[in-house]
Amino acid sequence: MEHLDPDRLVLFALSEEAEDAAESGHLARCATCRDELDTLRTVTGLGAETHDLRDLPPPPEQIWQRIEADIAEPVRQQKPSPVRRSRPRWLVPVLAAAAAAIVAVAGTVAVDRFAGRAPAETVTARATLAPLATVPAAAGGTVRVLSDGEMRIGVRNLPLTTGFHEVWLIDPDDLTKMVALGNLPDQGDSVLPVPPGIDMNQYRLVDISDEPHDGDATHSGRSLLRGILTE
Repeated sequence: MEHLDPDRLVLFALSEEAEDAAESGHLARCATCRDELDTLRTVTGLGAETHDLRDLPPPPEQIWQRIEADIAEPVRQQKPSPVRRSRPRWLVPVLAAAAAAIVAVAGTVAVDRFAGRAPAETVTARATLAPLATVPAAAGGTVRVLSDGEMRIGVRNLPLTTGFHEVWLIDPDDLTKMVALGNLPDQGDSVLPVPPGIDMNQYRLVDISDEPHDGDATHSGRSLLRGILTE
């Protein structure tokens, strides 16, 4: 069976021209031409999907070397098949270039995702915050101290206050020694910096207090949650 001209198949795949009645009839009967047209449409579809990508790095040199090798390789002589014909020579560089584009895009996405991924957190100490006797038993929280000097605090069911909740580091061996870290938001977790030079082995008691808006920077004396930091 005669096959459609390869250039016509390319135009069909690009939607540059429509098949006439004879060509449509041929495609309906010829599985080989339909297969090649489907392949070309897949390639053009991949090209359309990557149309909006910008500033992609060039693909690795070995990709182009493989493409050149495929193009330069002599066509092997094969015995004609009564069912299928060997893929036309003009399709090799098209498919190879499409493969190179796919590899380049996939590699770029992988590199971007890896580069944009936040480094794994290193926790140097942690504590479980438990409610004091005057606080509802459902209240509680967790604390993690990170190697970068930040403290991540998560609390739940804290009693409502007309003031604010404040986080303290206290020396459990001398409760008069304490350092205020900052206020907790009304909802959600918070991240507070630990002041440089603080000895976390000494100031290992984490305290959440209920503070009034009275302008007094000292501890109110009303603690809600407490927990000891451990490694």
